[in-house]
Formats: sequence, C-alpha cells, structure tokens
Amino acid sequence: MLVSYSRNFWFMSLSMFLFMTSFNLILPELNNFITALGGEEQKGLVISLFTISAGISRPFSGKLSDKIGRKKVMVIGVLVCFLTSILYPLSFSVWFFLLLRFFHGFSAGFTPTGATALITDILPESQRGRGMGIWGTFISLGIGVGQYLGSYINSVLGMDQLFMIAAVTAALSGILLAYVQETLILKEKFKITHLRIRWNDVFEPTVLPSAMVMFLSATCSGIIFVLTPDMSAYLGIQNKGWFFGIYVISTIIIRLMTSSLSDRIGRRKTLIIGMIFLIVSMIMIGYSKDIVSYTIAAIIFGIATGISSPTFFAWTADLSAPDRRGVGAGTMFIALELGIMFGSASTLLTYENDLDSIPIGFLVGAGTAFLAVIYLIWHLMRRHSHT
Repeated sequence: MLVSYSRNFWFMSLSMFLFMTSFNLILPELNNFITALGGEEQKGLVISLFTISAGISRPFSGKLSDKIGRKKVMVIGVLVCFLTSILYPLSFSVWFFLLLRFFHGFSAGFTPTGATALITDILPESQRGRGMGIWGTFISLGIGVGQYLGSYINSVLGMDQLFMIAAVTAALSGILLAYVQETLILKEKFKITHLRIRWNDVFEPTVLPSAMVMFLSATCSGIIFVLTPDMSAYLGIQNKGWFFGIYVISTIIIRLMTSSLSDRIGRRKTLIIGMIFLIVSMIMIGYSKDIVSYTIAAIIFGIATGISSPTFFAWTADLSAPDRRGVGAGTMFIALELGIMFGSASTLLTYENDLDSIPIGFLVGAGTAFLAVIYLIWHLMRRHSHT
C-alpha cells in the first residue's frame, strides 16, 4: 500500500517530522529553563501560552490556506519556529521567555493547519484512515525523537546549543517544503481582507463531533507535557524525554498494526477504543512509583495515541467540505490547543512541585477521557453523520 502514495505525500511527511522535532527538542528542558530564570511557579504557562497563540492563529491559518494556498501557510509557520528558536538564548527574564513561548505558538498554529489541508487533498477517501496513520506516524516520530534527544543534547552541549539545533531542524523542514507541490487549485493573491476574520472562518460546524472529542482527549496531553519531565526526575530517570521516547515506539507499532482500523469499523468506534486506553494510561501514569510501571504506562499511552490521532484527522476530513478543509482543520486544531491549554493550566491548581500532588493531575485527564467515551457512545447511538 505504501508505494501508492505520492512524492508530495512523502515530502510532506518528512517536513512535518522535522517541524515537530524542532519545537519538541526543547520541551523537556523548559521547566528547568524557566526555573533558572526564577519562574518555578509559572511552569504551567510554558505550555499554556504556546497553545493560546496557536489557537488564536488557527482561524487565520485556516482561512489563508483555503485562499492563498496550503504551502504558503506552512512556510509562515516554519519561519516563526526558526526565528523564535534562535531568540530563546537571549531570554533575560521570565516575562521575555514567556513572550517568546507565546510567539512560538504561532508556528504550531500555521504549519500543521496548512499541512492537514494539503494531506487531505492528496488522500482518497477510501485510504484516508491508513494515509493519516502513516502521516501521523511521522508526526509522532518528530514528537518522540525531539523530546527523547532534547535532554541528551542539553546534557552534552547545553541549552543554547539545543536551541540552535532546534532552529536548524526547523530550517531543514522549510527546505523540504520547497519540493512540495501546492494542491489548492483556485488560489488568490494575498489581500489584507483575508485577515478579516468572521465566525465562519473560526469554526466549521460540521466538524464539531471530532473537535469535541479532540478537546477532551487533548486535555490529557497538556497534563502530560507539564508533569512528565518533573515526574521523570522524581523517579530518578535522567532523560526527561524518557516517557516520550517509549510512547513513540509504542504508537508507531500500533499504527502499523491498526492504520486501516477506522476505515473498516468506523471513526467513532475506533475512537472509543483509543479513549479507553487513554483512561487506563492516565491512571497508571499518575500512580507510577518506579521506572517499570512508568514505562508500561507510556506504552499504553502510545497505544491510545496510535489508535486515536490518525482517526481524528480522518474523521475531520470526512466531515469537512472540500472548499472548507482549511477551516475544518483549523477548527480541529483549535480544539487541540484548547484541550492542551486546559490540561496544562489545570496543573497550576493541582501540582505543588512534589511527587505527592501528581496523581490528582492525571486523574483530571482520566476524567476528561471518560467524558469523551460517553460523548462518542451517545453520538454513535443518536447521530447519523459520517463514520
């Protein structure tokens, strides 16, 4: 099946791998970085501000990808990622660092939105679940490779060099985009009116079901982003990206095994399975007391993500009209950002910078994943939208 995908598909996948690697390289070490600046109590804002700006930018990137082209939107995101990575070593205070985190989020608001619309254009509906699974594997690889290598690079070369490597990785992602062909047929020249956002540029009503479940599940990711680097330290694991390294191996294996599952049994049934694994993983992570239980929990989280992530993309594509795919992708990513923001912000209330306060944070995530299961069952029983 792999040979049937186009050159465009593989260049896009490699570019997204490098893009995701870039901003995930620095993530495991940002808690220590803001602590060194005197902002230990502001750890939750490291993720929250990033996701707020990503969410703000989604309506603009979604509309622009449907107007001026998918590729141009992706290039804007890569440029922002490159520039902010270069500027991080100049951080002289907590507020300046958090300001950079806010601007860095615009990169995540632009590049994945344009990329999702372009990938949706490429993939035939009958292979959408499988294709999204392969593409999502490259994204997961970027997340895992970035977070796993980040701590190691920092220990050997230091933070300034880690930021520079992240910038170079973003630049390589941009170079690969030069070989990607635009898929939007009726492109327009950029006009300032394209930045005038109306409600229908922000929200695509048809993708509400996938966006709802995305929000509830992404809350878990926000909690994990904030707490797992510190939890690794509490458990005596030197590499703060250990959790993500294990999770990525797991998610890649499960994606290879289940890449066409949602094409066969339907998007909602597949997501129910993924959410159940997510509930189990969140409970296990919160109550892990040693590296073995922590690693098993990471494997189960990888299974949950491997099943759910490509299904989200495929379901959103199913529900989006061809001329609204950019806005549809933007809506789904807004839900992702809001979920991550909610999850990371919740740690400001639950986490007291000690191991004893960690379980309650993960139980919040297990609760939102349980709500996702309830919603999916209701939707499956009462609604007759695309599966």
